[in-house]
Amino acid sequence: MKVCILSGNPKKDGLCQSVIDAAKQGVTEGGAEVDEIRLGDFKLIRCQVCGDGWGPCRDENYCKFGKDGFDEIVARIESSDAIIFASPVYWGETSETFKSFIDRLRRCEFNGQKVLRDKQVLMIASAGGTGNGLLTSLEQMDRFCRHTGMVIFDYIGVNRWNSDYKKIAVKAAAYAMASGRKTEK
Repeated sequence: MKVCILSGNPKKDGLCQSVIDAAKQGVTEGGAEVDEIRLGDFKLIRCQVCGDGWGPCRDENYCKFGKDGFDEIVARIESSDAIIFASPVYWGETSETFKSFIDRLRRCEFNGQKVLRDKQVLMIASAGGTGNGLLTSLEQMDRFCRHTGMVIFDYIGVNRWNSDYKKIAVKAAAYAMASGRKTEK
């Protein structure tokens, strides 16, 4: 089994990365391969809303600007069996890089690509400041997952006050998913 971690974390350390590291440990201990995709390592552009609002993403299921790394990321996601979404919370939402990427991917998935359909997803949001915004960030991920037909494995919100026990929960959830536990739609 291969688990892809789609990371919206722009930093290589800090709370969000410590949570991602716990997820990676759980996946590995669960016997699966890990592919961490750090969106910040790519020079991704925002959706250009081609033509009349829908470019080839709608009818042909690809982004005509995919050479910016988008196509590579989609291929890596497609080759995975399960996915972990991990993003820090900024202003009550996922990071701008994460949001921009899923906006583009949703358009390609909308009418036929189906890279994500029926794949299990563990959603993790980490809020470092006030701790607020966890629910709205997870709701944002939830809407994306429901639009694209993913199977939601679990939601975990982490902040600086609960990170000691939530990292344990992240590791345990990643382990369970990697070792074959399934949830239903």
